[in-house]
Amino acid sequence: MHYEKCIIVEGRSDMMKLAPIFAEEVKIVCTNGTISEDALLELLEPYEECELYTFFDADQSGDKLRKLMKRIYSEATHLNVPKTYMEVANAPRKVLAQLLKEAKFSVHKEYLV
Repeated sequence: MHYEKCIIVEGRSDMMKLAPIFAEEVKIVCTNGTISEDALLELLEPYEECELYTFFDADQSGDKLRKLMKRIYSEATHLNVPKTYMEVANAPRKVLAQLLKEAKFSVHKEYLV
């Protein structure tokens, strides 16, 4: 399947939180936490033609991944979970849906505030 958009998250719980929100086909890729530059390149190689987005936690691990992504994929768009929630998995779906909508994703209306 060809995806136009690919969003990179840290873990499975982040993926499970975001997946139901999308009203379009979006590839969600999990880094499974800390990842090396080589492993990240290998993980994302199949999706390099996609519009790349990141949605990492507002913590030290998320900051490291954001820096790595900015260095390797400078064209990627970075979405930020509000510091109030710290983690993508902790944020309410309505908050996540609003952030995704602002980033031009199609989201299911029932998740919008």
